Amino acid sequence: MGSWQVRVEQAPILPVHAALLHTGKVLFIAGSGNDPSNTSDQALSQGDAVWDPKAGTFSRPTVPPSASGHPPDLFCVGQSFRPDGQLMIAGGTLRYDPFYGLSTALYFNPTNQQWAFRPSMHNGRWYPTLLTLGSGRIFALGGNGTNGADNQQPEIYSPSFSTGWDAFPATSDFPDYSHLVLLANGRLFFSGGCMGGNNGVSPRTLTLPSSFSTPITETPVPGLANADASDQATTVLLPPAQSQRVMLLGGGSSGMAVNRVAIADFTAASPSYSTAPSLQYARMHLGAVLLPDRTVFVCNGSQMSENVSTSVLPAEIYDPVANTWTTVETPTVPRVYHSVALLLPDGRVLTAGGNPARQSNELRLEIYSPTYMTRPRPVIQNAPTSAKYGRTLTIQTPQAGSIKWASFIRPSANTHSLDTEQRLVDLPIQSRTSSSITVSVTNNHNLAPAGYYMLFLTDTANTPSTASWVQLA
Repeated sequence: MGSWQVRVEQAPILPVHAALLHTGKVLFIAGSGNDPSNTSDQALSQGDAVWDPKAGTFSRPTVPPSASGHPPDLFCVGQSFRPDGQLMIAGGTLRYDPFYGLSTALYFNPTNQQWAFRPSMHNGRWYPTLLTLGSGRIFALGGNGTNGADNQQPEIYSPSFSTGWDAFPATSDFPDYSHLVLLANGRLFFSGGCMGGNNGVSPRTLTLPSSFSTPITETPVPGLANADASDQATTVLLPPAQSQRVMLLGGGSSGMAVNRVAIADFTAASPSYSTAPSLQYARMHLGAVLLPDRTVFVCNGSQMSENVSTSVLPAEIYDPVANTWTTVETPTVPRVYHSVALLLPDGRVLTAGGNPARQSNELRLEIYSPTYMTRPRPVIQNAPTSAKYGRTLTIQTPQAGSIKWASFIRPSANTHSLDTEQRLVDLPIQSRTSSSITVSVTNNHNLAPAGYYMLFLTDTANTPSTASWVQLA
């Protein structure tokens, strides 16, 4: 089912981080790329690349020097999109073995492909989590500080703050790359997924107070079986986002993968995890991508941590309606640690990266084409390029009579099996003519944070269109 294609072009750097930009291009970030010998100013200034899927070419933006006179090492940063479409990067590598974190923060502008420094955080963060809040502000959690100790003081970035960042009192010792999901009520859910051990921190919601002098409220979410086996799991907000169901899948402990899948339903009065059908293959460091037909595509990973000899090649797809997994076509390239996967605007899935050992870098790119790519597809003839909360959108399409769904999909920004950006938001169809449909846009900023989205139309055969970009504000 479906097909794979290895691209002719190869990545010029190890794609440790990948983010789909609203230009349709993909930003890869490596920094030093897990290689302590690759930390010269020249190497760090070229620690990124922008891939154009249509042209099959790469551009190489320059990472500028910071106030120290040296480019920051953007290896193992946090990343999330701002409402204006710029990607915020925060943290990074101050030193190797043991790892200390940078306090650096930057914007990447997709339009001119330039970096710009922002005010630094209060402390360093290596392996941090960044998440865009419903307010458009950026929340930062966890990671190793500038002295290598765990940074337990969350903070929020806003251009309106006098120093850029304001910090909360210390929280529990959240693990590296904690998987956070923004819920419709504005709370954040730590799914349990992380990189490495969970530091004894179980799944829980975080309620952010209105004052930075007040501690964040942490409320446990029970029911996750084998909670310690969540190293290099992955987490998705199941489509559509309105269902408020969060899935944790795969991962492992002590280097051994599990096939566990669990779902927490946040429409319940007292949310808890319940067991869901298991993955057909146990995987660590897997990728999960929301497709515009409202299924979940899973790929990458290994049965034993970073061991490429036990990599799991077959991909699989979860159908939330049928509650079933289906194995699909097998790719050529095995991908383990430091691999990524994301949805492209044409409905295909990019997979990249893989780093089973230092200086062993997988640079081949491979793309999965779901079966819907072979069917006649709906066409968006014309759509607005901007949308307002609580308003309607009218979309011109010759297939108006057979459109089943309209969806906003927020572009991915992922690394280490973590993606706080990806979500599919339903746009309920209000009316239709022979050549257009009119849909409504949610008024809930937490359900769909401001920013750029891919607009997809999907017909009654579950075949999606190619996306049109819309900025929600």
